[in-house]
Amino acid sequence: MNYALETQGLVKKFGGFVATNNVSLKVEAGARHALIGPNGAGKTTLINLLTGFLEPSSGSVLLDGTPVTRLAQHQRVRRGLARTFQINRLFADLTVLESVLLAVNERLGLSARFWQPVAAHTKAVDEAVALLRTLNLLDVAYEKTRNLAYGKQRLIEIALALAAQPKVLLLDEPAAGVPTSESRALFESIAALPRSVTIVLIEHDMDLVFRFADQISVLVSGALLTQGSPQQIANDPKVKEVYLGEAVHG
Repeated sequence: MNYALETQGLVKKFGGFVATNNVSLKVEAGARHALIGPNGAGKTTLINLLTGFLEPSSGSVLLDGTPVTRLAQHQRVRRGLARTFQINRLFADLTVLESVLLAVNERLGLSARFWQPVAAHTKAVDEAVALLRTLNLLDVAYEKTRNLAYGKQRLIEIALALAAQPKVLLLDEPAAGVPTSESRALFESIAALPRSVTIVLIEHDMDLVFRFADQISVLVSGALLTQGSPQQIANDPKVKEVYLGEAVHG
C-alpha cells in the first residue's frame, strides 16, 4: 500500500543529542493526522525533516511512495508537500487577495509579471478568490493582513500553502497564539478542506486534536510511542502516563 506520506527509520542527531529517534510514520491519503507529545518530543524537528528544512542523519522520507529524502524544500513543494509555521510569515502591507494572488502566481510561473494589472492574471485571480472562499476569507479580501485578527492571519497562511496545490499539508501548531474564540472557527475551516488534501498537524490543544484528527501519533523523546484512532489514544495507559494524564476526557 502506498501512503501519502511515510518515514522509514528517520533519525536526526545534533551532536550527541538524538532529536528524532528511528521514527517510522505512515500517513494514509486523505487523513487528518495529528502529531502530539510533550514539549521537546521532536515534533517540529520531524516536520522540518519531512519538508527538507533539515537533512536526516539516517532514514528516508517518501511522498506518495516516492523517496524525497534528498530533495530540496522547493522540490518537495513541487511534488505536493506544503507547510505552515508556528509563527506566521505574511506580507503585512499586502491585502489578503494580493498575498494569495502572489502565491498562486509563483506556482504558475507568473510572479515576474505581478506588477501588471489584475486583469492580466484572470486565471490566477479566479483561483485566489476560490481559495479565499474555501477558507471563509472573502469578506476580508481587500483588507491589509496586518489589520486582521490573528486567527484570520493563520487562515491566510494556510491559503498561501494551499496555493501550491499540495497533496499533503503540514500545519505546525495552527492555533498557536490564536484566542479560543477564534481557534474553533479556524479548525472548522481546516476541517472543511477537501479530502484530496492530506493534513498532518502539530497541535497542543487536545480538545481540538480529538475533534479534528482521525489518526494520532504520539512522540516522546524523539521516538514514536504509539499511533491509533483518537479513542485508542485516549484510552492508552502508556499515553496517559507520559503525556495526556487525567486531564484528557476525564
